[in-house]
Amino acid sequence: MTTDPGRAAVAATALRKAYGDHVVLDGIDLDIPAGSVFALLGPNGAGKTTVVQILSTLIRADAGELRVVGHDVVRDPDAVRAAIGVTGQFSAVDPFLTGEENLLLMACLNHLPRRERRRSAAELLARFDLVDAARKPAATYSGGMRRRLDLAMTLVGRPRVIFLDEPTTGLDPRSRRTMWEIIRALVDDEGVTIFLTTQYLEEADRLADRIAVLHRGKLVAEGSPEQLKRQVGGGHVTLRFADPRGYEHAARTLADVVSRDDEAYTLQIPGRGDVRSLRALLDRLDRASLTVDELRLHTPDLDDVFFALTGNPVTEREPVR
Repeated sequence: MTTDPGRAAVAATALRKAYGDHVVLDGIDLDIPAGSVFALLGPNGAGKTTVVQILSTLIRADAGELRVVGHDVVRDPDAVRAAIGVTGQFSAVDPFLTGEENLLLMACLNHLPRRERRRSAAELLARFDLVDAARKPAATYSGGMRRRLDLAMTLVGRPRVIFLDEPTTGLDPRSRRTMWEIIRALVDDEGVTIFLTTQYLEEADRLADRIAVLHRGKLVAEGSPEQLKRQVGGGHVTLRFADPRGYEHAARTLADVVSRDDEAYTLQIPGRGDVRSLRALLDRLDRASLTVDELRLHTPDLDDVFFALTGNPVTEREPVR
């Protein structure tokens, strides 16, 4: 991949990181446009967090050219830090401070003028629906409230790029969807660039403009969610029959059966999932006088993409440094 540092919010060429003989990242290239959501997927231990740590200046790469909003990560780390926000897997919220105090502390650390600190805190509390809990210790917050406060604290410095490292881990479905809405609004309304790592494939599908899959230190695929789904294929139609006679007749009649389940009386045949191919299938069944009790359509999803590219994921622990 050829990167354009002048256009990209995040650009990396030949990024490499190893711990002794264990190669974590083996020549990674990235080119992430400003004002987009980029999702990095991979099995546990694939190196996702290592990528975030390197790009956010927390650890050094062994090799590679790296730029964030035009600044060289190695030569100008202070400028990179001033332009980014990071929300890690574990909350940075101080549980003994109130929500408001956490935000005011972050405003102080970002050297906001005194007047600006309280205004910024009030705006963020309102934006993240935390006004009623503003004066309560963060230790009393639910998991979803803590993650919202954590992201609000990241926004105090008005970053142009936000690294979200598995931001919804441990949240219930409702809190997770709330976070998705907040993240998408940051991009659509404010032009912020989001670099997201996640193990929730639905999360990447909902949020990401582009997705890359990291496996054994290399990017094994990259594209929009729809491009990746088309690339892997695997769409099919499952036909279930009410009795063994109809089932056996269909198995003999249909030439493109790819799998069968003799106990459930189901046959699986290829199918793209579009209206035209589905109508053609129904016409075939009608001409052959086959009566189907149930028809289920499966179109490729990111689960198919993930398992096709990485196989059965094995937890590979990254060395702690």
